[in-house]
Amino acid sequence: MTAPVFADTKDKIEQYQLNMTKGVTDISADVYDMHMLMFVICVVIGAGVFIAMFISMYFHRKSRGAKPANFHENVKVEIAWTVIPFIILIAMAVPAMNLLIDMEDASEPDVTVLVTGSQWKWHYKYMDNDVEYYSKLATQADQISGKLDKGVNYLLEVDRPLVVPTGQKVRFLITSDDVIHSWWVPAFAIKQDANPGFINDAWAIANEPGVYRGQCAELCGKSHGFMPIVVVAKEPAEYDMWVSEQEAIQLEAKEKEQRLLSMNMTMDESMLMGEKVYSANCAACHMPNGEGLPGVFPALKGSQIAVADEPKHIDILINGVPGSAMQSYAKQLTMSEIAAVVTYERNAWGNDTGDLVQAKDINSAMNGQ
Repeated sequence: MTAPVFADTKDKIEQYQLNMTKGVTDISADVYDMHMLMFVICVVIGAGVFIAMFISMYFHRKSRGAKPANFHENVKVEIAWTVIPFIILIAMAVPAMNLLIDMEDASEPDVTVLVTGSQWKWHYKYMDNDVEYYSKLATQADQISGKLDKGVNYLLEVDRPLVVPTGQKVRFLITSDDVIHSWWVPAFAIKQDANPGFINDAWAIANEPGVYRGQCAELCGKSHGFMPIVVVAKEPAEYDMWVSEQEAIQLEAKEKEQRLLSMNMTMDESMLMGEKVYSANCAACHMPNGEGLPGVFPALKGSQIAVADEPKHIDILINGVPGSAMQSYAKQLTMSEIAAVVTYERNAWGNDTGDLVQAKDINSAMNGQ
């Protein structure tokens, strides 16, 4: 799938040009220049070879009375067609090697972000600040199903973009918590695999404020095409203000979560919140009606997990199921949201267990109590 990956502030016609773009980092501009250098060299070599071929065929054709030469082996010619290409390759390899070395030099960053791929979303953690969050697809389901017209940034819009400062070196530590993904932002000249159990790194210095889009570039499962990347580059002062706001918001959320541990939600409150959480996080696999996809994703309607084994049900939401598409939601949802969605799944679609799970139950399960 070809994706528009340019800054929103640039002319949309760039989406349809045939050549690469220079991007918004010095490295991406160097990659563009290297690409053009190699392209010119290849064109010159190709043109020279074909011109020589056509001249030879035209002036030495049989109808002009040309007689084919009769010789076997020519040391000078063999040396020439070995040495000349070797020199050309070395001339191409040296600048390419220097560029690759520069691309791998992620030392002395101003900002470090841990990027974790997850089926099918990205988690960003700012290592220098107390800020972390998930970034998920924000395209409306009705656009995907064809009920609404596709938006300008169809499948390339998220609820929470990654924010970076301009003019500062940002190091990306890239990994995965399930399968292999690939974090690809063309405007930054970054395309790095996210491998479970390993950390790869990349870096960028955005020269211009703007919105830059990319997507997962490694086939990672059924929703691979719904895993976009959006990076917003802000001026340093604006970026610092954003970081302070996010730290305050996340601190407030943690304090609120602690207060909720001592409170109990009613069944109606829990079912209302649980339905919202289920629709946003679970319905894509287990279906809105809870019947799942036979042979692919198990049904929750009438299942033993959802109607009998409550501790196991909670454990699956907290820890996921290794070797399957069921991931851990311990970091993605609050304890109240996990409690609500467990309650919803145990009382929706005719399950009707009457079980009401509270945030304190989730907290106890997380702490092994």
